[in-house]
Amino acid sequence: MGAVTSTFLAGVALVKKGIGRPFGSLSQLQTIRLGKRYEGRNPLIKDFIPLAELSDLVFGGWDALGRNLYETALQAGVLPENMLQHVRGELEGVLPWKAVFDRQYVRNLNGTFVKEIPNKMKQAQALIQDIERFKKEQGLKRLVILWCASTEIHLERSPVHESLGAFEKGLEENSPEIPPSMIYAYAALQTKTPYANGAPNLGAHIPALWELAEKNKVPIAGRDFKTGQTMMKTLVAPGLKMRMLGLHGWYSTNILGNLDGEVLADPLSFRAKEKSKISVLDTILEPKMYPELYGEYCHKVRIDYYPPRGDAKEGWDNIDLFGWLGLPMQIKINFLCRDSILAAPIVLDLALFLDLARRAGLSGIQEWLSFYFKSPMCRPDLEPEHDLFIQHLKLKNTLRLLMGEEVLDHSGLDYYEELPPGAGTAPPAQLLNKATPFQTS
Repeated sequence: MGAVTSTFLAGVALVKKGIGRPFGSLSQLQTIRLGKRYEGRNPLIKDFIPLAELSDLVFGGWDALGRNLYETALQAGVLPENMLQHVRGELEGVLPWKAVFDRQYVRNLNGTFVKEIPNKMKQAQALIQDIERFKKEQGLKRLVILWCASTEIHLERSPVHESLGAFEKGLEENSPEIPPSMIYAYAALQTKTPYANGAPNLGAHIPALWELAEKNKVPIAGRDFKTGQTMMKTLVAPGLKMRMLGLHGWYSTNILGNLDGEVLADPLSFRAKEKSKISVLDTILEPKMYPELYGEYCHKVRIDYYPPRGDAKEGWDNIDLFGWLGLPMQIKINFLCRDSILAAPIVLDLALFLDLARRAGLSGIQEWLSFYFKSPMCRPDLEPEHDLFIQHLKLKNTLRLLMGEEVLDHSGLDYYEELPPGAGTAPPAQLLNKATPFQTS
């Protein structure tokens, strides 16, 4: 319950009071086209699908530092104090629960408000008790859990992650391959609570927890909220590929001074974030398919902890590209953003959409929520889709399918009267056969 969570909770409280607007949230502000363009059916997503209302939301969670949410929001410095004063009472009333925390996985953070339980299975059981107590005390029907905590050190999948039996044995035996993020994911899935991972940690991205999610019919999503620089990459890179413009190199650097920056100053935590950021370009650009354009580009990513910036992150990108006849060009991007402001609406949308998925009977990996993540989860035999525009279409088409509406492919061939009868449904080869042949000299 740090900068992202306090910004999110304060924002929801302000929106409820009519003081702010949930800008950045698809679920609250975006429309969805239904049917043909000429039908003019474009309701808001929140009016089209049965989402929970903001007034229905109740918040709780864990934190390793133990401050109430008002203190956390002041410390984070994302929202101005005069804005926080409007919801001070609501934020002071949100007190975190003691966290499952282990400094060997987040080496630049010193947890002081933690559960003194040495065994990992018993830690999981304590988290389950917290979840069940919160649900009972608040009189809640449904829950969603989102990991909004720090980036842990980079870990690779190991045998303890390959099956639910091996994982539970690892919990009992305090396996070092099981970090706190996995313990939280396990507790969520054991209580049949939808779970999403907003950090690049492995979290639920292991076969053991996929197995548990399917067993308990729980939807899961992740990893790593797509906020600043990576959001820009998933906007720009598809455009380069669409225009068949080649890439020599893409250099990215970030400076930030918040707690996230301090954690990422540890090389092992940075390695987890670096891997998440670097994976984006290869998947979008498909170098194996376009070796002349993208087969040998250089991609570098840096993150520098610079305390004076606080939560105001600055991302610099230098893109060396080439076009016609291989002639060089450059693009420079300087994005001055705030990760927490970009992440807060993501947290809201994921909470509402995961709750929708659970009520719709969906379970396991929810690839349609890839729009929100740097390293989206997908079926193990597939590559994740990183193109933001494809992800967005997939998200909206999934909502259309859930509500019994036609999915959109935007072909539009059936809109134009000059096409021959039946052309709107004819295969391309048939259309070409009906067209006038090209004349050559």
